[in-house]
Amino acid sequence: MAATMHSLVPDAPPENGLLSRVQYWFACFFALGWSAVVCAGLYHQFGRGDIPCPLCVAQRMFMLLAALGAAYIIRSALISGTVTGRVYMTGWGLSLVAAIGGSFASWRQTMLHILPGAKGYGSEVLGLHLYVWAWILFQLSVVAIGVALAFAHVTADRAVPAVRPGALRTAGMCALWFLGMVIAVNLLAVFLEEGFHWFLPDAPNRYRFFYDVGILG
Repeated sequence: MAATMHSLVPDAPPENGLLSRVQYWFACFFALGWSAVVCAGLYHQFGRGDIPCPLCVAQRMFMLLAALGAAYIIRSALISGTVTGRVYMTGWGLSLVAAIGGSFASWRQTMLHILPGAKGYGSEVLGLHLYVWAWILFQLSVVAIGVALAFAHVTADRAVPAVRPGALRTAGMCALWFLGMVIAVNLLAVFLEEGFHWFLPDAPNRYRFFYDVGILG
């Protein structure tokens, strides 16, 4: 009878450490990648004088939120040393929602300047404005996250090894610290731009904080 009952219970899914490590490395790359994109936007803001409009700021926020979904996976791996499929799906689910929101924000800004002869807003990179590049990257992220989610079920019922001392842990720590610093710098940049006001103007041309406190103006 016991043998019969045992035969009715499905076997636990085999461990797949390689897939888990690939997912973990992709999470590190994802968080670092979006952090670097936001850094590029900060360079254009402070290095080239392109002060971001409200839609630009919204896109940066969605980029950082997408990176935070990957950071959730990394942090879980660093704390426990293992990652379950549920953690993967939760983290990538958060990133997916952020990527879809960012896609809409960047699409909206693109449509505002889609008419022939429109100059667009801000500078260009390789012939395309930054918000067009943002839309492309958000779309690619949606596809990449979909692929990651398609394989996350393999580890849904059992924790699998993901992080060991060495390159894996170092990459995860670097990704988290870099993302944290980028978030802090971006929040400061938005505060300096917005000052003590509730809303940003459609086409900001100065950092209102310095005018609010009387340093300028």
